[in-house]
Amino acid sequence: MHSVLKSAYCGVKRERARRLTLQRINDAARQLTQDRGLDGFTMEDLATSSGVSRRTLFNYFPGKLDAVLGRWPDLDPESLATFRAGGPEHDLVSDLRTLVVPLLESDLAGREQLAQGHRVLRSEPRLMAALQGRYEQLSAEIVTHIAAREGSAFEAQRAQVAVNLLAALFDSAWKDAIDDPLARPVLVHFDHALATARSLLGS
Repeated sequence: MHSVLKSAYCGVKRERARRLTLQRINDAARQLTQDRGLDGFTMEDLATSSGVSRRTLFNYFPGKLDAVLGRWPDLDPESLATFRAGGPEHDLVSDLRTLVVPLLESDLAGREQLAQGHRVLRSEPRLMAALQGRYEQLSAEIVTHIAAREGSAFEAQRAQVAVNLLAALFDSAWKDAIDDPLARPVLVHFDHALATARSLLGS
């Protein structure tokens, strides 16, 4: 039992260290982009700035675009299986919220980091294009899962509208979190935006 607990503890510790390294590289990439522009620094500069080796850097990110944007968490397989089976609450909007919550949760990104990320993204069209590509890929994936959950009678257009609504709520939540003087988490603002949307749509 002791060895099992020790192994689990070490696994959690490694994951925490990995996440901290990811965030450190992401922060450095955004700062360099803000200071010099995307073309104004190299991956070697980024490795030096983030305090990691060049090899470690490329193990985390293949290029500058990915380093600036950071990694999006994958949809949790267990949560995804529950969603496709119709759960956990058997309400599509509520269950979509549960599915995408991990994309909003972060104990590493503070208000200033969110604001900086927003400025950097708006200043570099290539970053916005890459971000749009990520959204389209995730959107197509979620639409597929909605179709599997709801069956063939559920129109693809309705599924896409649901995903587009989520994207709008994401955007609203990020902006509200940046401007929030109480520095509340993004998820708080997302839930508020979702409640507002439900009230407006009468659902």
